[in-house]
Amino acid sequence: MRKAFNSFKKFELMNRNILKLYFLFFLATSFICCHSKKKIKNLAGYEVSTDSINDFLKSRMESLNIPGLSIAVINDNNVVYHQTFGYANLEKKLPVTNKTIFEGASMSKSVFAFFVMKFVEEEKLDLDKPLHEYHPYKDIAHDDRYKKITARMVLSHRTGFPNWRENEDDKKLKIKFDPGTDYEYSGEGYQYLAMVLKHIENTDWKGLEALFQEKIAEPLKMEHTVFIPNPKIYEKKAEPYNNQKEWIDWKNNYWYKKDKGKFVAPSSIHSEPLDFTKWMIGVMDKKVLSQSSYEELFKNHSKISTSSTGISVYYTLGFLTADKEYRNTYFHSGNNAGFTRGYLLDTEKDWGFVLFTNSEKGEKLTDEVWNYFEKEYK
Repeated sequence: MRKAFNSFKKFELMNRNILKLYFLFFLATSFICCHSKKKIKNLAGYEVSTDSINDFLKSRMESLNIPGLSIAVINDNNVVYHQTFGYANLEKKLPVTNKTIFEGASMSKSVFAFFVMKFVEEEKLDLDKPLHEYHPYKDIAHDDRYKKITARMVLSHRTGFPNWRENEDDKKLKIKFDPGTDYEYSGEGYQYLAMVLKHIENTDWKGLEALFQEKIAEPLKMEHTVFIPNPKIYEKKAEPYNNQKEWIDWKNNYWYKKDKGKFVAPSSIHSEPLDFTKWMIGVMDKKVLSQSSYEELFKNHSKISTSSTGISVYYTLGFLTADKEYRNTYFHSGNNAGFTRGYLLDTEKDWGFVLFTNSEKGEKLTDEVWNYFEKEYK
C-alpha cells in the first residue's frame, strides 16, 4: 500500500512539475509575444521596429565617429524604447550602460527655467522685476542698462549679454544691445539669474543644488540628475571624445576648472536618458508646476529664424519651439567639450525622445534622429 501511495505521490509530483514547466513556458512565451508586439510609434504616428531604430543608430554612430550613445523614446507618456550603444570609455573598453552619466550641456537651460518657475510660484521672484533689485551685479555695473534686465529677458535670451564673456575679444562682460529689444543666446544671462536665486535664498551653490533636488528632482523621482556633480556621478560618468575619437582631458579643461563646484544654470546638468525622461514626462503631464507656470514657459518670446518653408523657430522661457505643425513641440540641444546631445517632446502627442553622446556630433545626430522619427512609414 505504501509503495502504491509513494508511486502515486511521485506521479503526482511529476505531473505538478510538468504543469509548472508548462505554466512557466506559457508565461515566457506570453511575455515574448507581448514584448514583440509592443509598438513604438514615431512622431508621425507610424510604427517603427526596434531593429530599424537600432540599425539606424549604429550606422550613424559609425559614420559620425560617435564612441557611445544612450537614448530613450516616449510614447503616450511612457518610455517604450531605451537602448545603449558603444563605449563610455574607449581606452578601457567600458560599454555605455543604463547607469552611464553624461553631461547635458545646454539642455540645462530648459530644466533651469522649470526650476525658476517654482520661485515665481512661491512669490520669491517676479519674472518682470529688474534683477538688480534682488541682487546687483558688479561685473556689469559700469553699464547702467543692465538695470533693465529681468528674469523673463534672461530665460528668453534678450539680456544683450554675449553667450560667454570669454568669446569676446577683451574677455569682458558687456551689453551688446538694449535689454529686451533683441535676441542673443546667452549663458551669461542664465548664470546671473542663478546668482540671483542663490542670493534670494541666502545660500551657496551647494545650497541651490539642494533646492533643485527638493523642488524638482525628488518630486519627479529623478535619482541621477544634478547640476553639481558629486563623486557618485563622476564614478558613472562617460569619458568625452573629439571628432577623431581622441580622449579629451576634461580635468584640465578651462571650463571644468572655472566651473568646478558651481551650479552652472546654462550648462552643468548631468543625467542619463531614463532619468531625464522623468522630467520630460513631468512636463507633458504638467506636474510640479501650475498651469499658469506652463503657460509662461511655453510663450513665444524671441523669434530666431524662419525656414524656406515658412516655419519660424522661437525661444520661449528655456525651450526652443516652432510654429505651424510644430507649435506643440519643444526641444533643446547642447554642446560641451566631448558631450553633445538633445531632446524633443510634443505636449499634444505625448511623444518624445532624448539622446546623450560622449562625442562632438551628438547635436547633428539629434537632428537626424528627429528627421528619422518624422518619416511616414507605410
